[in-house]
Amino acid sequence: MATDSANPEVADYMTRDVVTVSPDDTVASVAEQVAESDEHSGFPVCDGRRCEGFITARDLLLADDSALVFTVMSDELLVAHPEMSLSDASRVILRSGIQKLPVVDDAGSLVGIISNTDVVRSQIERVTPSKVAKLSRTLENIHDVDTTTERRTVSLSELTPTQSKVYGDELEGRRYELDRGLAEPLVVIDTNDEKILLADGHHRVKAAAQSGVDEMDAYVITIDEPVSLGMAETAENEGLSSIDDICVVDYAHHPLVETVERLQDHDQPST
Repeated sequence: MATDSANPEVADYMTRDVVTVSPDDTVASVAEQVAESDEHSGFPVCDGRRCEGFITARDLLLADDSALVFTVMSDELLVAHPEMSLSDASRVILRSGIQKLPVVDDAGSLVGIISNTDVVRSQIERVTPSKVAKLSRTLENIHDVDTTTERRTVSLSELTPTQSKVYGDELEGRRYELDRGLAEPLVVIDTNDEKILLADGHHRVKAAAQSGVDEMDAYVITIDEPVSLGMAETAENEGLSSIDDICVVDYAHHPLVETVERLQDHDQPST
C-alpha cells in the first residue's frame, strides 16, 4: 500500500511475495518454471533469503539443461533498497533496460521486487493527501459546509457509485494491483444522510468486487450536514445504488486509448 508521502519509495510499490530459484537448481528446472508461468521470464537467485544473482530466459537459452543456475546466472546484480525513492528506481530500470529490479535490505536479503510495470502504475491514478484535501476544500467552498477527513476501511456494500461504467481493459490493471496488495485507497464522501458516495476508484471497486473483496482502504470525507451534491444527483438519475450497477464496457478501449488510436489513424497517409 502506497504511503502518504509525496515522494514514494520502492517499498510502497514493490511486490513482496517473490518467486525465487536456488543457485543449485538446474537450468532445465528453471526453464520449466518459465515455460509454465504467465508472468515470469526470470527469477532472483537466492541462497536462503540472500540474493546472489538473477537468471533470465536469455541466460537459459544457450545453457545445457544439466548446468546449475549459479554457473549461468548474472551475478553483477543491480538492486534497489526498500527506502530508495521510486523516481531513482525508475531511472535505474529505464537506463539499464531491465524489467525487474530485486529489492534487498541492508543485510542483502531479498525483501521484494520492483518492475517497470509497477513504476508505470505508480504514476497513474495516485491518491495523495493533497488530492483529497483539494476535494474537501472544494466541497466546503461550494456548499458552505465543514468537512472532516479520515482514512479507514469501508465496506463495498455501503458505497453508492457515481459513475455508470468502467472499461474492461483497465480492470486488468486494477486486478493486478489487488493481487499484489498495491491498490490505491478509494476516495468516498459520507453525506451524513445514509449515503457514502464513491468519488474516486470505480475501476478499483469493480475489480475488487469481481475478486470477492468485501472491504477496501479509503479516504473518507464526511460532510457535517446534509447537502445536495451533483454526484449524488447523477447517481440517482442513472439508477446507481450499488457496485453491481456499474457496467463493464468490454467492446471499447478506455477513452485515452481511443484518443491515441485516433491520433495514429490521423497520421496515416491517405490512399
